[in-house]
Amino acid sequence: MTYEKFEDLPAWQSAAKLYNRVLDLLDAHGTLFSPGYRNQLDRASLSVSNNIAEGFERVTTKELNAFLDIARGSAGEVRSMMAVIKNRSGIRPAKPFMDEITDLSQDCVKQITGWIKYLDGSEIQGKRHLTPETREKKQAAATTKKYRQNFLLSLKTSHPLYNTEEAQAARASNRP
Repeated sequence: MTYEKFEDLPAWQSAAKLYNRVLDLLDAHGTLFSPGYRNQLDRASLSVSNNIAEGFERVTTKELNAFLDIARGSAGEVRSMMAVIKNRSGIRPAKPFMDEITDLSQDCVKQITGWIKYLDGSEIQGKRHLTPETREKKQAAATTKKYRQNFLLSLKTSHPLYNTEEAQAARASNRP
């Protein structure tokens, strides 16, 4: 599946959720932590989504992977920051937030790692590096899709496929 916007990426959505939970923690219990800890936690958690987004906007898979590696490292840093202070008695009120942030950061790492593994096994090396076979496949798929769309748009109301979801969607997408 291809994505048009980084906001639609599941890994970016998880990273955004992670950052928002960190903000919730800092809003509710920020005074329990040193200013340096708060600052670093804020920066590390925001770095996860920002690096996913920046990598997504790059041209090559190699560049994307480099930013995904940084995002994964930042998620690990957030998890480490939770682990370093988890046994301090003064932060008990924040423990539920911290447990959730730990889980969210682990989820981000898993998703990013899976994405990196997928990219490493892909024949596509980026937008500029499509192989002739991949370009041909993409062109054939686009031609097939266009043909199918035109076919569905040309159906008469008496045709058995006229009321299918696919035909209705084709007609809906063709409206101005």
